[in-house]
Amino acid sequence: MRALTIVENSLKIEERPTPEPGPYDVVVEVHAAGINAADLMQRAGFYPAPPGWPDDIPGMELAGVVVAVGDRVVEPLMHRRVCSLAGGGAQATHCAVPSEHLLFLPDHVSFDEAGGFAEAFTTAYDALATQGLVREGQRVLISGAAGGVGVAGVQIAHALGAQVVAVTRDDQFHAALRELGASETITLDEVTSIAGVDVVLELLGAAHLSRAFEVLNPFARIVVIGVGAGSRVEVNLLQFMSNRLTLTGSTLRSRSREEKTKVARLVGDALVPRWSAGEFVVPLAKVFDFDDADAAYEYFAQPGKFGKVVLNLEGDAPLG
Repeated sequence: MRALTIVENSLKIEERPTPEPGPYDVVVEVHAAGINAADLMQRAGFYPAPPGWPDDIPGMELAGVVVAVGDRVVEPLMHRRVCSLAGGGAQATHCAVPSEHLLFLPDHVSFDEAGGFAEAFTTAYDALATQGLVREGQRVLISGAAGGVGVAGVQIAHALGAQVVAVTRDDQFHAALRELGASETITLDEVTSIAGVDVVLELLGAAHLSRAFEVLNPFARIVVIGVGAGSRVEVNLLQFMSNRLTLTGSTLRSRSREEKTKVARLVGDALVPRWSAGEFVVPLAKVFDFDDADAAYEYFAQPGKFGKVVLNLEGDAPLG
């Protein structure tokens, strides 16, 4: 197989052995793979893949076709169109993943769109529904709303019946975010002027969260899943005590196989039917050919994008 590899903090496409499935695994012929902030961190020498996953092939989400199954997989999965989380190794023409982590693609969805679904929508759903306990009628504040997880979060919170306040660095994508379900769209400078919120999906970090503290309703929940704009913030513990606030955080990559299985089942039950019905979309900021991975990473690292950046591998992985 062809794989994007990290060699001395640089990217290089190399030939590698095609993986074999474990007893309960499948091998997916990858047609598209999303790029995430963790990939940039791994390229820079940080955030290594969990044990058992390729340590020098990045990629935490993929879409493609199942071409091999383990000998203990009982569900008929061969040749199914799927997407999935991966602990690493997704940016290659083939990747072995747990069969229980697969999500099945709606017929109308392209591989490029599906390549950006698993990580963003799973992360956002876990943060909003499981940890943030978003309920109908509540107000949800989402920072970094134009990014991949942000646009997923806006749609999910809206589907849960919440009023969504989407925060961006400027107003370039405000109309598009309203089309996805945002009730309000504001810039970072306007955060402290809004009405109170019940849940904060924090994708930026300190630059936004220090302002969000000023607009929290009693019993508000803050879920931190991104710290690109700072990982340290001063907290007024008296505010947390008197208003009974909750602050938590999450990552997906380091969770166990069993934990990810539970999340995948929740996403499969709660989100995939809505995806099939056309209620959810994966906005694509840009799609790059696999051989242009360097350019894709550099584009991803720049601000001012709306939605996901995806590598297309369809020319490298014809249906088998």
